Amino acid sequence: MDEITKLASKGRCRTANPHDTVINSECVYTFHSPYTTSKGIVVNLSTFIGTIEELALTKSSGDDESGLFIRICKERVPKSAGADDKLDVKDPDSAPVATKLGVGIEGGFLAEQDKFETVSTYSIVLLSKCSGVVAELPYDEKRKNNFPMAVSASADSIIHHAGLSVRQDLKAWELDDEPKPVSKYAENLPFVDNGVKVSPDPSDWKCEKTGEKNNGHLWLNLSTGFIGGGRKNWDGSGGTNGALDHFIETGEKYPLVVKLGTITEDVSTADCYSYAKDEDGPVTIPNLKELLERRGIKVAGMQKTVKSTAELEVELNANYAFDAITEKGAHLVPVTGPGLHGLQNLGNSCYMNSVVQMLFSGTVADLSSRYGCINSSTDITSSSLLEVSPVSAPDDLLCQAAKVSCALTSGLFCGPLPASVEVLEDISLSDPKFRLSPRMFKHTVGHDHVDFRTGQQQDAAQYFQYLLEKLDRAELGGRDRIPKKDEDDSVFVSSYLFSFKTESRMVCGSDSLIKYKESNPENMLSLRIPKSKTAASEDGAPEHKRQKSEGEDVKEKKEVPTVTFDACLEEWSAETALDDYRWPHLQNSVSPSSTSQMRFCNFPRYLVVQMQRYELGDDWQPHKIEVEIDVPEEISLQNLRRAGPQEGENLVPPEVEGPSEAPAELAAPAIDENALAQLMDMGFHVNGCRRALMAVGGSDVEAAMNWVFEHNEDPDFNDPLPEGGQNGMANESGGSDVDEGVVMSLVESLGCFTIDQVRAAVKHCSGAADRAADWLFSHMDDIDGAIASLESNVAQPSAGGGSSKPLEDGDGKYTLIGLISHIGKNTGSGHYVAHLKKDGKWVIFNDEKVALSENPPIRHAYMYLFQRNDTIGSLHPGF
Repeated sequence: MDEITKLASKGRCRTANPHDTVINSECVYTFHSPYTTSKGIVVNLSTFIGTIEELALTKSSGDDESGLFIRICKERVPKSAGADDKLDVKDPDSAPVATKLGVGIEGGFLAEQDKFETVSTYSIVLLSKCSGVVAELPYDEKRKNNFPMAVSASADSIIHHAGLSVRQDLKAWELDDEPKPVSKYAENLPFVDNGVKVSPDPSDWKCEKTGEKNNGHLWLNLSTGFIGGGRKNWDGSGGTNGALDHFIETGEKYPLVVKLGTITEDVSTADCYSYAKDEDGPVTIPNLKELLERRGIKVAGMQKTVKSTAELEVELNANYAFDAITEKGAHLVPVTGPGLHGLQNLGNSCYMNSVVQMLFSGTVADLSSRYGCINSSTDITSSSLLEVSPVSAPDDLLCQAAKVSCALTSGLFCGPLPASVEVLEDISLSDPKFRLSPRMFKHTVGHDHVDFRTGQQQDAAQYFQYLLEKLDRAELGGRDRIPKKDEDDSVFVSSYLFSFKTESRMVCGSDSLIKYKESNPENMLSLRIPKSKTAASEDGAPEHKRQKSEGEDVKEKKEVPTVTFDACLEEWSAETALDDYRWPHLQNSVSPSSTSQMRFCNFPRYLVVQMQRYELGDDWQPHKIEVEIDVPEEISLQNLRRAGPQEGENLVPPEVEGPSEAPAELAAPAIDENALAQLMDMGFHVNGCRRALMAVGGSDVEAAMNWVFEHNEDPDFNDPLPEGGQNGMANESGGSDVDEGVVMSLVESLGCFTIDQVRAAVKHCSGAADRAADWLFSHMDDIDGAIASLESNVAQPSAGGGSSKPLEDGDGKYTLIGLISHIGKNTGSGHYVAHLKKDGKWVIFNDEKVALSENPPIRHAYMYLFQRNDTIGSLHPGF
């Protein structure tokens, strides 16, 4: 105790307030949680960052040789029949038969809290960088007064804090929700002077209607001082309805209540609710502090001790057993082990889970070699990518990518093999000891993106491309932590594995002169589905059957046409009209009857193919194309390799090549990223969306949709834009064109950044003002360093790893190794599932459910992952 007291006196512990970042549910470097082992995690009493004991002081923690921590250990144990007559988990036959359709209600299915309870233990730990644990003393209600007040206050604030994981879920949830209104009843709220004073000791609180002690669901009526239980949740958890009953029994005159345990010195964070029929929801009460003082509650020094309604709502939705039907009816055999661990759905995060499994679980061996544990067994703490301080780790993409990949590839957190994938109540699927919840990864990738930071469903293909862009930037900025580099000490970025260029052979309609033009590197081949080349599908094969979409009734089987994969490739590579290209040798004028034909310049190690399964219907809504794609598991693209200029061809004179001399008024408009995202959400490829926006000035979504409606059948709709036809590309290659009006508007409205800082942020965010503002605020701690990092990387293209590094090439023969399927009306709704080939067998990854696949939906997939045959079994030397 003397050592702890001595260290506490040096200011090594603080009390966390509601706005502090507290990580008390998992290690920032690994997926260890308080449930994983008997050692749990340790949370620093000064920084509030949780880690496993071994990494608490070893990862770039500065000069601190020792520190104070609280160890948090939790165990989920089954309730015995004596504790709850509903169930003895040790004897499954003791569970009563459900007679009603409901969870947690009398006669219904048992809720999770009826089966298990959580036992939490805490201790204060003094850790030394050299000696490990120097002192450790148990911490609980009986012993807390033995510790210095600063230590106990810090420990309590960490124990009762919502934590970063819940705050990140809350932020995504609140982005989709309306802000809480100010209650109109607050200012003139009636006060019943009945002498009721509320005890400051939470152990004294109880529901006055049922006598039930404080269970985390007690609400104080601000008019009468009555304490009653809150409403029951849909799953049977929650309170006793005592507070609501009191409101009704008193003539509905006293509508405002506050949740006990959520009141802190910052009263704006308290959970307030109005039962009034014209409000009936969460509200803000500006005079809450004064109303509480009239009941004897002094908010100074009060700490949060229970979860708010919003936090419980997030938790409830996260635990909801949602199962999008994939391969339903098949007798799936569950599997577990390295590369076979599922990811928890955080609420519409199946798009992310599917992409992460495809990239980081071992299927793309090169990325797993860099980020995972393929070559280091279950040692998940030795990666150089984890060499960041605990405070920086939650927001460091290299660290979080390594955290996810190591967990997936090591199998360290896998639970026992489930009895059946179809048994939702299986312990291994719900036990927090075995769950991987990639919240930090999701936040790190998407926190500055207008869509991916929300809790809404998103397009998996768009996320794949955005994730590669973020990884590239992180790898270029953190090249010192990446062990394998090129001879010139440069880094092979992740997108290098997927990058390819295409060559357009353009024939001028006026004089038949030919021009060959290479595209910028791309990382996904987007193929249109030629509906004119369909044939009736064959019956008999189970995988050929049309999957039932959500909400459909079971009807007579509908015959679905089939299009071959070769037909889609032929559509992509066919000669198309080129009516909008401005020919340099014709003084930048267009030439009718010009044509263009696409070919591959190189064949990447991994080829990702997106099938454009959605089109804009007559009602201007995206509709899924009801068609099956006959995709062979072995393909050859050799016939699509470019041939280059041929003998006897008349080429556009080289002396007129170069920068366009078009007048200024013909310069391409800047494309608004938010408008681009809205169009891509409709299911169209990025090239077509950019064409539409460029045609209408860059930002008018409605006009762009009109253009799409008129031109989406054009043969070149999804082709890369003509040279010089995209202002954004000029910006990325070194141009400094930004909208100065946007810059000055942000400078004036934000008020705390210089013009140069704002200009750099606007340029980095492609002109999107809201993203630029988010970027500025998220980098306030070192804004100049962040801008310097941007400037140092601007010359490095995000795809391909640098202009001086030639893209990988090889034989154009590929094998299918993965696919991502989508069920739903459009890519922004429904459900995503991944199927990956592991040791020659197809495995389905449906969030946390992992099983051998009987009928992989190859014909129904949205994204396909192919690996070049000559690279199978060998890693790229740069990874």
